Amino acid sequence: MGILVSASNALLIKLTTMHRRRPEIAPATSAPQKRQSFRQRYDELETRRTELSARLNGLDEAAQRHPGYKLALKLLNDIYRKEKLPQRLAVLQAAAWVIDLLEKLVSSV
Repeated sequence: MGILVSASNALLIKLTTMHRRRPEIAPATSAPQKRQSFRQRYDELETRRTELSARLNGLDEAAQRHPGYKLALKLLNDIYRKEKLPQRLAVLQAAAWVIDLLEKLVSSV
């Protein structure tokens, strides 16, 4: 069903009502993925954290003087340790983003 809205000397606009869409559900043919154990998820996050720490430590002196360097350190250490396992992934993503910025800033100078 559509509603036509018109005003003098204006464009004609047609509004259409839309029913709520349901989110797409994965096809029944795909096998449900088995959830990883706590230890597997923990180990993967710790491996990622180690990689990011190595990238951060590998930056030159100019990057280490940047305020973002301290932020990345805080994300990888203090904040990471305070968060529960599900939130740690987001903390690592934020740290990776800051490290990417630092690398780009240093390479462009």
